[in-house]
Amino acid sequence: MGEVAAMFGVNASLIRFWEKKFPSIHPQKNKKGNRLFTRESIEEIRLIYHLVKERGMTLDGAKQKLKENKTDALQDHEIVRHLKHIRELLVEIKNELGNDEN
Repeated sequence: MGEVAAMFGVNASLIRFWEKKFPSIHPQKNKKGNRLFTRESIEEIRLIYHLVKERGMTLDGAKQKLKENKTDALQDHEIVRHLKHIRELLVEIKNELGNDEN
């Protein structure tokens, strides 16, 4: 649980809360009761994070978006991820070019 929360920079309590609100997040529990997240659950959390934290949707709005058109939400999320990556690369190139001028 702590590792997954750290991946997204949120508290573990938020992940537990989302787990209750979104049935698509369904981690298995071991004998100690620790949650074991699958890749699918982590990707679902990533999508919920995108909708709620990055796009500013309410939980009900995110739930509705996933219910109505999950494919659209996934595509939107992927586009944003690619654009962020491109931005990081461009900033890195800019910084390298700035260092070459000195």
